[in-house]
Amino acid sequence: MVRRNLNIMNILFLTLVEIDTIDERGIFEDLLRKFKNEGHDLTVVTSKERRTGIKTNLKISDGVTLLQVKTLNIQKNSILEKGIGILAVEFQYLKAVKKYLNIKKFDLILYTTPPITFVKVINYIKRRDNAYAYLLLKDIFPQNAVDLNFIKKDTFIHKYFRKKEKALYEISDTIGCMSPANINYLLKNNPELDAKNIEINPNVIEPIHFNPSLIQKEEIRVKYQLPLDKKILVYGGNLGKPQGLSFLLESILTIKNEKCFFLIVGSGTEYSRINEWFIENQPKNAMLISKLSKKEYDQLLSTCDIGLLFLDNRFTIPNFPSRLLSYLEMKLPIIAATDAFTDIGTIIEEHNCGYKVLAGDKADMKEKVESLLQQNLEEMGENAYNLLINNYTVEISYQKIIEKLKPYS
Repeated sequence: MVRRNLNIMNILFLTLVEIDTIDERGIFEDLLRKFKNEGHDLTVVTSKERRTGIKTNLKISDGVTLLQVKTLNIQKNSILEKGIGILAVEFQYLKAVKKYLNIKKFDLILYTTPPITFVKVINYIKRRDNAYAYLLLKDIFPQNAVDLNFIKKDTFIHKYFRKKEKALYEISDTIGCMSPANINYLLKNNPELDAKNIEINPNVIEPIHFNPSLIQKEEIRVKYQLPLDKKILVYGGNLGKPQGLSFLLESILTIKNEKCFFLIVGSGTEYSRINEWFIENQPKNAMLISKLSKKEYDQLLSTCDIGLLFLDNRFTIPNFPSRLLSYLEMKLPIIAATDAFTDIGTIIEEHNCGYKVLAGDKADMKEKVESLLQQNLEEMGENAYNLLINNYTVEISYQKIIEKLKPYS
């Protein structure tokens, strides 16, 4: 590894998330903005799905080099095209990097899962530039697909992706995991990995202080036709299979406490099914709102009282949903209805900012909601915010990454 000036590095970030600017709020944009603000040169290789009609291109945006690579439709699409798209993206990215970034040399490669198919790109840059490779492990594929019966275990496709997964881990100098349970899972199922190269480096944000007045809160609730006299239990974010949202709908029917109201905000592959459920059941204690802009969502979230997390109870991998951070930022106590393997609910309870429930346990869910309604939500909300500040800010993640590079400075 060559000696590097840690104050001025050329950084390459690989992602499937479509990024047009790092000035927007988001777990990736916030961290990238931190690197830029610290004086580093930043290049982002991002996807532009074919539905956008945009061809592969290189541009400068807000002082950041953006290489947008035309890919198949990978997000919110059929399993077939998504699978083919994930397989093809490695070659599409490698071709684009060789064509557009053939002169620029990089000190650090940052990349996330999904996907696990960036190995050839990472290997190319590592060998060419002697760069440091840091993986931010956001999910564990293909096991998550096996858990949800999208892929059958020990089939050809499963073995192929498992081989790709192991290759990604092997080529990474450091793997940043979401939580202690993630580290334990990774080492147990990949004993060839060196524990010294694995650390906790979860989703992070650059927190913004939200403190709307009571009048402003009422105005926002009136705008969305939400009740003014009830505690709003909000689920916001992706509405997909992994979230196991059938249990959320069951909870709406089960919990008829007159003090609370359920709000679902988001989009995804399950939105149509959930919308049909609302039309059929006409619940008096719940509302469904389609996806909002980040600014609108934050404003709405700031008027809510309790955040909800849901995960499919079939998962055997320890997921750690990023929507947790929005709830913590808004000082919302949380109920996490998840599988038995994730530690997100345990962390919430240890910091006294909510409760965990085993997804599918309707009696326990009802008990925890009613118990939370009796608690001091303001105090628990402060605990939630402290959990965010002490564990999930961009400064913490940035310093962890820089610390790994210090021996080479």
